Amino acid sequence: MTATTPPSPSPSPARAGADADDAALAELGYKPGLKRTLGNFHTFAAGISYISILTGTFQMFYFGVSLGGPAYWWSWPLVFVGQLMVALCFCELAARYPVAGSVYNWAKNLGGPHVGWLAGWMMTLASMVSLAAVALALQLTLPQISSWFQFVGDGSGKYDAAANAVVLACGLILFTTLVNAFGVKLMARINTAGVFIELVAAVILIILLAAHITRGPSAIVETHGIGAGQNLGYFGAFLTASLASAYVMYGFDTASSLGEEAVDPSRNAPRAILRALIASFVIGGLILLCALLATPDLSAPELSVDGLQYVVLSTLGDTMGQALLWCVVIAVVVCELAVHTAGIRLMFAMARDNNLPGGSRLARISPRFQTPIAPAVVCGLVAIGILLVNIKQPQIFSVVTSIAIIMIYVAYLLVTMPMLVRRLRGTWQPAPGRFSLGRFGLPVNILAVLWGAGMTVNLLWPRAAVYNAAAPYHWYLRWGGVLFVGAVTVGGFAYYWFVQRHRTGVLADHAAEQQDTDPTTTPGTTAAATG
Repeated sequence: MTATTPPSPSPSPARAGADADDAALAELGYKPGLKRTLGNFHTFAAGISYISILTGTFQMFYFGVSLGGPAYWWSWPLVFVGQLMVALCFCELAARYPVAGSVYNWAKNLGGPHVGWLAGWMMTLASMVSLAAVALALQLTLPQISSWFQFVGDGSGKYDAAANAVVLACGLILFTTLVNAFGVKLMARINTAGVFIELVAAVILIILLAAHITRGPSAIVETHGIGAGQNLGYFGAFLTASLASAYVMYGFDTASSLGEEAVDPSRNAPRAILRALIASFVIGGLILLCALLATPDLSAPELSVDGLQYVVLSTLGDTMGQALLWCVVIAVVVCELAVHTAGIRLMFAMARDNNLPGGSRLARISPRFQTPIAPAVVCGLVAIGILLVNIKQPQIFSVVTSIAIIMIYVAYLLVTMPMLVRRLRGTWQPAPGRFSLGRFGLPVNILAVLWGAGMTVNLLWPRAAVYNAAAPYHWYLRWGGVLFVGAVTVGGFAYYWFVQRHRTGVLADHAAEQQDTDPTTTPGTTAAATG
């Protein structure tokens, strides 16, 4: 009697899916090193917490109302439509390239290593500046809850608000650095709980504000005479005020930047990107609309100083108002956590290609926590440094935020423009069986590029109201956005061209096994060229 060998058990669907995810990563030249633990809701939470409607609306409402009046609300749907075009392009890319450091790797695969490096450089710096900018939002909320949180002065001094904002922000950055250093699982748990609280609080806020509406929808076409006597009239004022909306609706690519730590990212990431952007648009638009219709006085000077915090406290009373403001604080914390997480993945992705100084150290994954710790520390230290340099800058909020957003819009352009070139040449192919724009791909891509270019110019425009709204008045402050972004772009690329590009290549510790490598290469040196 002949013995038969029992058939080996087939892998579970989860294991088969993970193998497929790792195979897709191997096609890009990398072997898996990060731990896949994030589900569909985790990736959605990462995207929506980066956008963070409560953080953005409460941080920038005063800016939009003061520069555009109630009619600035219309910039919200305008920015959404523009960003939706970008997000749709990103959905195709997330399905085709489910990899960490999404913007960097997308630009590299679409436009080559030089374009990829510049996009990654801009996005990495933007993430660190954003880390500083988002943390500043605590100053706009915590002192409104209690004067105990005003540690520097009493808030009436010229630099009290700016200096206290830096103190609060540094504490928050220290917290997010520690959380990210302990692994993605802890980050995901905190982020998911925070997003749940934020969404519930946002819905409650909409309902309560709607219950206190005192005027009709016609109020959101009021301009209060803003723009009169200016060259472009109200249109010019509206373009400036629209920055308040542009400052909020970005970062949806974070859902795909966690592609190496998510399950089935090529399918889940595109869904998460769209869900995060659409949910943010609907919820944020309703909050802003109800706030404008419920505020006791649309001409109150407090609207241009304390913003949405004033509306909540004056409309809902101290008890309910402060409870909701605590939810805003939670939203700021999880937003900061998401921004930090995205910055770490970008830095890790570039370091893995030996595209940053000290690449081998920055790309090292902790064997205990299975996360790159060095990038978490570097991102946190740079963000704190940015805050300390600007500690006596009264317009620190608008300046730091503006510079961060400009670099992100430029980085997005470095993805959508090469993608458009590939479409025009007929060489772009979406992932089979995954998200695809089909015949709408070309017009959507064209609109994404036009939108990104137009908003970049709008953000860079040297307006005194944005870059030098308070004394001292100096030309270099007014042109701060152009000068800083220009220096970062030219200086950064010069460094890459003359120094870093000669070292570029996937580190041996991270190269896929099937990739041909130099047998003399040791861990921590380059093994194969990227791009």
